Amino acid sequence: MSTLLTLHPPTPNDPRPPFAGLLSEICVDAAGVRTRRRGELFGPPILPVTAIAEAEASDGPLWVRLGADPDLLPEQAGPMLARVEVDCPFESLDDAVALAQGDPRPLPAPLAVFVDGGTAGRGWAAESAERIAAAGAHPGLDADLADVDVADFLAVLAHSDAGFVARAATGEQVVAILAATVAALRGDDIRAAYVGADPAPVASLSTAAAGAVREVLLGIAVDDAAAVEAHLRACGITATLAKA
Repeated sequence: MSTLLTLHPPTPNDPRPPFAGLLSEICVDAAGVRTRRRGELFGPPILPVTAIAEAEASDGPLWVRLGADPDLLPEQAGPMLARVEVDCPFESLDDAVALAQGDPRPLPAPLAVFVDGGTAGRGWAAESAERIAAAGAHPGLDADLADVDVADFLAVLAHSDAGFVARAATGEQVVAILAATVAALRGDDIRAAYVGADPAPVASLSTAAAGAVREVLLGIAVDDAAAVEAHLRACGITATLAKA
């Protein structure tokens, strides 16, 4: 059983707050990147690949939402890319795995893959997570998934070194993802934690335990960054957790 103590969290002397860079604001264009929410909770913003030509080197690092065609990524110098993310239906999972392995060409940054299960039966989320992680990419978790699929997904990632990224529309969904991740690492009921979305187990994490959570949960993309930040603060979840 995987626990928080088996993940070799950062030492208490690590100067980086455990939840620093947890959130990434989704921007529609380069202008949005320049006016995005900033602060310790925020990491690189996300920009669609169709807007990457507008971005300057000083706008980086960025996450880029690719779509389906890797040839859309610019080859010339531009902003540093921290991550490339793609969406694919479950039936196209083989193509996403190939992309993670450098086919048709190597990507300039680590890949994250969000899979739409569609009409696939129970187990698709676990299978997708396993195959994407095995290919060297980061599985993506959408907060709109059914709770059983979230539980299947996190049951896999709690035992993987790959780390995952997530998307959430609201502060409540961010809390649900955090609570479910904590439950997965503790061996608790993931589904119940996700549905309950109780912020208390998250807000009460020690700095070391929160660091262990971040080894698994690499970041969460959000639309309304200010509203999500305000909700987390109201729940007692900040970049620097008070408990040592």
